[in-house]
Amino acid sequence: MDDQYITQIKDRMAKAVSVTRDDLSTIRTGRATPALVENIEILAYPGSPKLKLRELATITTSDARTILVAPFDPSIKDSIVKGILEANAGLTPVAGEGNDIRIAIPSLTEERRQEYIKLAHAKLEAGRIMIRQIRHEEMIRLKKAYENKEVAEDDRFRSEKRLQEVTDEMISQIDEIGKKKEEELIQI
Repeated sequence: MDDQYITQIKDRMAKAVSVTRDDLSTIRTGRATPALVENIEILAYPGSPKLKLRELATITTSDARTILVAPFDPSIKDSIVKGILEANAGLTPVAGEGNDIRIAIPSLTEERRQEYIKLAHAKLEAGRIMIRQIRHEEMIRLKKAYENKEVAEDDRFRSEKRLQEVTDEMISQIDEIGKKKEEELIQI
């Protein structure tokens, strides 16, 4: 197993880590972050497909508890407010005097925090499964290559060991992301 091959596997596993990180960013913590609303789909213009909020507005945070949404087109401000309410994200947008929409992030109850921690653990496990699935596919490929006499037994075992090392490295990255998310969820 050469370095280029290992790099390809690492890239595939890194994508699984990235997907897990993005998935976890959608879990609400007590802190305001644009990731909470940027993927909400909004029907901005009648007869057109729904667009993600990040495609329709600039999303920023003014402080730890407030998200500001500034639509590119002021005429769709009401559609954005409606879309956020319909998304059932537990967020209440307030249209201000200008073009901005303010979303105050309420504090999480202890019960809600525990629910989000369970959800985070489920998403982390899904990420680990993606990585283990990639390892499994590669192990099968190595076994077939050995059976077809394309790879020597020593090379196969060396490759399997290297593959396991890469797998362990990627799973530890997911675990680290999980620790950070849990810390965010526990903070009041």
